[in-house]
Amino acid sequence: MPQKKPVVVVTRRLPDAIETRMMELFDTRLNHEDTPMTQNQLIDAVRAADVLVPTVTDKIDLGVLSQANPNLKLIASFGTGVDHIDLATARQRGITVTNTPGVLTEDTADMTMALIMAVPRRLTEGERLMRSGNWHGWSPTGMLGHRIWGKRLGIIGMGRIGQAVARRARAFGLSIHYHNRNRLPEDIEHELEATYWESLDQMLARMDIVSVNCPHTPATFHLLNARRLALLQPSSYVVNTSRGEVVDENALTRMLRNGKIAGAGLDVFEHEPAVNPRLMELDNVVLLPHMGSATIEGRIDMGEKVLINIKTFIDGHTPPDRVLQAML
Repeated sequence: MPQKKPVVVVTRRLPDAIETRMMELFDTRLNHEDTPMTQNQLIDAVRAADVLVPTVTDKIDLGVLSQANPNLKLIASFGTGVDHIDLATARQRGITVTNTPGVLTEDTADMTMALIMAVPRRLTEGERLMRSGNWHGWSPTGMLGHRIWGKRLGIIGMGRIGQAVARRARAFGLSIHYHNRNRLPEDIEHELEATYWESLDQMLARMDIVSVNCPHTPATFHLLNARRLALLQPSSYVVNTSRGEVVDENALTRMLRNGKIAGAGLDVFEHEPAVNPRLMELDNVVLLPHMGSATIEGRIDMGEKVLINIKTFIDGHTPPDRVLQAML
């Protein structure tokens, strides 16, 4: 007799190829509307599922996990970050959690580099000017920005994405500096021509552009708080393609409005999808709808990792992207 297929509940729409393969392999319940599930819907999902496939916008907290049926043994998250999942409660309930690391590195680094160029050169301001019909031709002083060649880039978080950003930035003539929980091996520092700063405060005070590329954890919540943002030079720029919670959004908005920071490029926000309305009013800010990893290739790669993690787990093996190991 064929083995019963596990019930897999998917909280959001995934690429068609991935959903089709899930339907073939598992007893899959899809979200055809592609709207975020409410907490009650997430509770219904964990009551029904043997495997839950959430995304980074689904809050899988104690209130949800406490309602899970005993057969829920795997949360195969579609995304790299796991700060949306109560890992401690999952561990206590014997639920394995996996993610999809590595596949979004190049896409996110591309977007980071795009923002590093877009903000100082005022690209979105120029685009808005063109669409407004108020552009009257070239002027020697029109739309003046700042070159990035020769500037210092301070990268906060030198993991896969931070290093990929550094490689791109070097090609644009930026001097690479970084702060990380652990210093990189000497050969990688040499390859990237990167200067390590043990003190984040000291690095921030000397950078022209700061790129946030660290994950959101309790230790990094508001890592760039009002005090640290005040260390930046008035001519500096902040780019964040990591997690909105790493930056104190209200403090950043105040400093941008008051000219204490020259500009910002933000793909993530502290209270997504809500954005500080005062931030929306500023011309010196480029705002993107959390699209740093939004490529077709990247989403399919993420889905394939989810499939591998589920299949490996069901076959009785440790899934390759298990994230609870360090907490045992």
